[in-house]
Amino acid sequence: MGSERLKAFSDGVLAIIITIMVLELKAPHDADFAALWPLWQTFLAYALSFTYVGIYWNNHHHLFLVAERVNGATLWANLHLLFWLSLLPFATAWASATGFATDPVSLYGVVLMGAASAYYILVVALKEVQPGESLLRRAIGDDFKGKISIVCYLGGIAGAFFNPWVGCLVYVGVAGMWLVPDRRIENRISEHHERLEKYGRGAVRPKRRPHGQVH
Repeated sequence: MGSERLKAFSDGVLAIIITIMVLELKAPHDADFAALWPLWQTFLAYALSFTYVGIYWNNHHHLFLVAERVNGATLWANLHLLFWLSLLPFATAWASATGFATDPVSLYGVVLMGAASAYYILVVALKEVQPGESLLRRAIGDDFKGKISIVCYLGGIAGAFFNPWVGCLVYVGVAGMWLVPDRRIENRISEHHERLEKYGRGAVRPKRRPHGQVH
């Protein structure tokens, strides 16, 4: 089963999510820069959420760049991820409208943790359906960054009940961790292409399943 429709659908959903979030930035009626100041909380929340959507889009793109196969479980895992990301505009709007109060900031963290967990499940589902020592398996490894992110979100949610800005700082920190370039997939793709050029396609072609075997 190919992944083209899955990627196209996901790209469309992520584009709609960004569009919904930017609509919360209402233009002021006054014609001076001072009129923009009351919007700082809305813009801050939008910038963080936009960054997160960008991170997921980037990683989703690279993930399926090395995925050779998808199946029904993969499709549902991808929908699960999109479900949590689709809640981001609501959580963003509530957090900014309430001045980053405790409960909205906590809910924002729950949405982020749900998306991170869903992405981890998607990675596991993809790894399960790949043949043997696939490029994806070698590139992802044990996905330590994905696991530690979920733990950080839990800490951010708990910290928000102590002080909402503690939770916000944790969420910003996790986003910063993912903004640091992760070269695992790019390096594996480069190694794969080098092997193709050096030994030919027959040396790195994955083993075919016996005729009639399904996954």
